[in-house]
Amino acid sequence: MPLADDAVEARAQGWRTLAALHAKIEDRLEKALQKDHELSVSEYTVLDALARQDGWHMRMQQLARAVVLSQSATTRLVTRLEKRDLLRRYLCEDDRRGIYSEVTQAGFELLGQARPTHDAVLKEVLDEAAELPELALLVAVVRA
Repeated sequence: MPLADDAVEARAQGWRTLAALHAKIEDRLEKALQKDHELSVSEYTVLDALARQDGWHMRMQQLARAVVLSQSATTRLVTRLEKRDLLRRYLCEDDRRGIYSEVTQAGFELLGQARPTHDAVLKEVLDEAAELPELALLVAVVRA
């Protein structure tokens, strides 16, 4: 059974490496976005996901999947952003049960200010991580 044990350990090591890179990126992005733009990584991700939509809106369940949060966490996050006038919610005209979210003008402006910070920090962290042998291969995959 050594082969199976080796495969299990390889998967576990791969997961630990991925988690380490994710934590490194998330921590640096969180600090920079909070400091410079008063946005969390999750808030930035919601604004970014919505801004990239063709019609600039999404249903709440689509948004939850796009930002990898539960529906309840996404609803709380959207409520916070709505209170800051960074996005708005409205009922879907075709299906009155559906609720759309879309970025407001203020949200687009803040996103435009925050995007260069996000991109610069992400590049910086990936450059640093690429220098670490245990993360270099994963960074190459992320960049590809």
